[in-house]
Amino acid sequence: MIVKGAPRSFLLSAALTRAGLALLRANPPGGAARWQRENHAGRSVGLHAGPAAALGAAGAVARVCPGAGLAVLAAGVCGAYDDVAGDHRRGFRAHLRALRDGEVTSGAVKLFGISAAGLVAGALMKERLPDKVLAGVVIAGAAHFVNLVDVRPGRAAGAVLALGAPGLLREGPAAGLSAAAMGAAAAVLPDDVGERAMIGDTGAHALGAALGAAVVAGNRRAGLLAHAVAVVAAAVHGDRVSAWVRAL
Repeated sequence: MIVKGAPRSFLLSAALTRAGLALLRANPPGGAARWQRENHAGRSVGLHAGPAAALGAAGAVARVCPGAGLAVLAAGVCGAYDDVAGDHRRGFRAHLRALRDGEVTSGAVKLFGISAAGLVAGALMKERLPDKVLAGVVIAGAAHFVNLVDVRPGRAAGAVLALGAPGLLREGPAAGLSAAAMGAAAAVLPDDVGERAMIGDTGAHALGAALGAAVVAGNRRAGLLAHAVAVVAAAVHGDRVSAWVRAL
């Protein structure tokens, strides 16, 4: 049975995302050319879906849990910086090596920015210190995981819909947070799959953070630990995860 309030969160998130997408397409800041990118197939697609999904998810998540809403927004902002200023380096090791040499890359900004936002949200969502830390790892790790699977149209949004669905059966805020993540993902999925838009790092990180917040709200320490181990393992084997999803 889906918990009461989840449908409202889903509809709010989807509506905010679609409204943001329409607004950005009609009036793209800086001109339409700035919002165009080439996808894996060499087609020119718009980046409008990313900010729209980030804002839509953040707004609906904040209605359920304000701290989590700030984390989703921060994850989207860090992802947006990478969309604009990102370089060719992949994997945290490459970005950490660059940081050791005195270069602050977009990947380092994402790593520390999203991690900090996750820890703040975790601190607000849980009472005991171990749970706060684990919650922060889950939120930041989920944001990174969804970005890892964003290697083909529809993969990231589809993953959020699939992984968020069990949360609809949880009691309390977990259902509303799951629905918020899923609403934004569902709103951008048709354009993403149709290769009319891509969610980019902006949307992927924001949707992942929203999904992570739902996991945090619906689990106690044992569940948090299991999910934290899973997202850390995915980060360590990030290239393999992306390659596997790309092959699907």
